[in-house]
Amino acid sequence: MKVGITLPNLGPQATRENVIQLATQAEKEGFDSLWTITRILRPLRPQTPYPASPDGSLPVEYRTVLDPLDVLVYVAANTSKISLGTAVIDLFFYTPIMLAKRYATLDVLSQGRVISGLGLGWSKDEYEASNIPFTNRGERADEFLQLMKKIWTDDVVEFKGKYYNIPASEIDPKPFQKPHPPIYLGGFSPKTFARIVKYDVNGWLGVAGGPLEYTENCINTIKDNASKSNKNPDNFRTIMLTYPNVREDHHPRMIKIDFRYP
Repeated sequence: MKVGITLPNLGPQATRENVIQLATQAEKEGFDSLWTITRILRPLRPQTPYPASPDGSLPVEYRTVLDPLDVLVYVAANTSKISLGTAVIDLFFYTPIMLAKRYATLDVLSQGRVISGLGLGWSKDEYEASNIPFTNRGERADEFLQLMKKIWTDDVVEFKGKYYNIPASEIDPKPFQKPHPPIYLGGFSPKTFARIVKYDVNGWLGVAGGPLEYTENCINTIKDNASKSNKNPDNFRTIMLTYPNVREDHHPRMIKIDFRYP
């Protein structure tokens, strides 16, 4: 089992000094990876209740969040071997071409240390601010994943979809990792588990702390989907995340990765 740690990229602890101190110390101590969290705003009257608070409000610390990819670029320049992951980036805050290029740039600059953790998001307010409809998220995500992979791997990229289009183009640089950086999807719906298998991403981003039986069921659902699709269940891995309780705890928490459930 490998162990990573979250970087302090949100709340009052999100400072240049804290980020670089934790990143360099984590690499020195032999941690496997560093991870950043994404929020783009803190709505005062959220349309979608925050699931981790009794009244549905978001922690006040979420009004200050350093950009997850910019933080990792900065960390990449000050480390040499530790992996760099996003847990998670919501796809629809970006266009496929811009997110693919940002990950590719980070992968080139870090010499192949990127782990792309992606999600669909849950906040209607963040969707509204990103000018993206909250409906048809699954269809849009399917196209997004296909297009990102093409941008990363095809010499000539051409895509004509319902939501996204790219004319025949050359798009470089390609990522340092081949065929592309590992992709993990966050989420807890059956459609997420099916999407992981259908589009051959590397695995699932789960959250530690809930009932073990629930986690086992999620992992087994992915394995069952793989078997039904004539794919090797062992090709799909699980990363278990824990997040800091930013209402009470400003210290970073560990996240355990590459967990295999027998």
